[in-house]
Amino acid sequence: MEKMKRFLPTISSGAIFALLGMVLLVSCKESGSRPVSVPEAEEEPQHVYYYGICADTLDLNEYRIKKGETPAAIFANCGFSPAYSYRISQASAEVLDPRRIQAGFPYYTLNLRDSASTVCAIIFAKSKLDFAVIDLRNDTIVAYEYEKPVVYKRHYTEGVIKSSLWETMVSSGANPVLAMDLANLYAWQIDFFDVQPGDAYRVLYDVAYIDDTVALGINDIQSAIFIHQKDWYPAIPFVQDSVRMFFDTSGNSLRKAFLKAPLDYYRISSKFSNARFHPILKRYRPHHGVDYAAPVGTPVKSIGDGKVIAKKYDRGGGNMVKIRHNATYTTSYMHLSRYGKGIAVGTRVRQGQVIGYVGSTGLSTGPHLDFRVYKNGRAINPLTMEAPPDVPVKPELRAAYDSVQRVVMAQMDSLHAAWQRSHPVPASE
Repeated sequence: MEKMKRFLPTISSGAIFALLGMVLLVSCKESGSRPVSVPEAEEEPQHVYYYGICADTLDLNEYRIKKGETPAAIFANCGFSPAYSYRISQASAEVLDPRRIQAGFPYYTLNLRDSASTVCAIIFAKSKLDFAVIDLRNDTIVAYEYEKPVVYKRHYTEGVIKSSLWETMVSSGANPVLAMDLANLYAWQIDFFDVQPGDAYRVLYDVAYIDDTVALGINDIQSAIFIHQKDWYPAIPFVQDSVRMFFDTSGNSLRKAFLKAPLDYYRISSKFSNARFHPILKRYRPHHGVDYAAPVGTPVKSIGDGKVIAKKYDRGGGNMVKIRHNATYTTSYMHLSRYGKGIAVGTRVRQGQVIGYVGSTGLSTGPHLDFRVYKNGRAINPLTMEAPPDVPVKPELRAAYDSVQRVVMAQMDSLHAAWQRSHPVPASE
C-alpha cells in the first residue's frame, strides 16, 4: 500500500481515470454484466422572451398611444384602481416621463392566459430601440429601461450612374442615404457635382437591424471603389493610431487637408478668371475665385481646419469670413446672408464646420457664394488646386496595410463577379 501511495502522485489525473476505466471494464466482463447506456441529456426547452420577461405563459398585445392619452389613463384602461395606478406611476417615474409620451407611439401589455387576461407587464416604446418596462408580476412593482439588441448585417451594391448617384442608388434597391455616405467618404477626391454618366461605384457596407428584420439605417461603409471619368478610387479601411481610416492603394489617406467644395448643393455660375466682365460695375476685371450659385440660407462650410482671421462687411464682398488654415493656405467666403454660430475673429474652426450661409450681400446680382483660395498670399484657382493629403500609412505599418489591401481588393473582385452573375445586363444595353 505504501508503495502504491508513493506511485500514485506521479501519475497524471488523465492516466488515473483511464486506469479506473480499465478496471471497471474488466469488472463488468468478469461479472457477466453489460455496459449500461447513459440516456442523452434532454435539450433545454426554448423560452420566449419579450423585453427581458419570460413570456412562455403570456400573450403580447400591441396598442397605440392616442392623442392626449397619459400613462395614468392607460393604467386605468388596464383595469387598475386609481390607487394602484398611482403606485405604478410613482414606481416608473425614473424610466417613464409622462411629458415625453407621444401620440402614435406603441405600447404593449403582457397578459396571463387566464380567464381575466390579467395584465402583468406594460411596456412603453420611447424609440425604436429604447423601452420602459413595468413588471407587475410580483407584489413589488419593478420598472426598468430595456434596449433592443442591434444586429449588423453586411450588404453589397454597385451601379453605373446614368443621371445621378442618388437615383442610381434608389434604382438598385439600396438605401439612398448611402449616396451621401459615399460622397462624404470621397469628399476629398471627387467633386460629386461633376459626376458623369458612366461613372460607377462598388460599395460594401453594414446595415443596423432590430428584431433581425427592421433596418435602422446605414451603419458604416466597410470598403468601396468609385470609378470617376475612368480613374479608379479604391477606399481601403485600416486602423492606424487606434483610428479607423480609409486609404488609397498607395497608402495615402483619402482624407485631404481641404474639401473639394464649401457647399453641398450648388452650381458653378462663374469660374476663376483674370478678366471677367463684372455685371454690376460693367467692366472687365480679375475674378480670382469661384462663384457657387445656391439658394439663400444654404450652409457654407470651411474646407479645412483653421483660424478665423476676418469677419466683416466688405463693400464688394458683403458679409465675409476669412480663414487661415496654415502658413501656406488661406480661404475667404463672401456675400454671406449671415454668419455661422460662434464665428468670430480668433476662433478655431474644423473642416466641414458651418461658418456662414449663402446670401447676396455686397456687389451681387443674386444669391451665391464667392469662394477664394490663397496660397502664400497669391490667389489660386480653387477648382484645380491639389489639396495636401492627411497622414499616410506609417512605414512600419506598410506591410500590414498591404496585406489588408490585398484581402479587401480580392473580396471586392469576388463580390463584383457575384453581382454581375446575379444582375445580368439586358441585351438592349
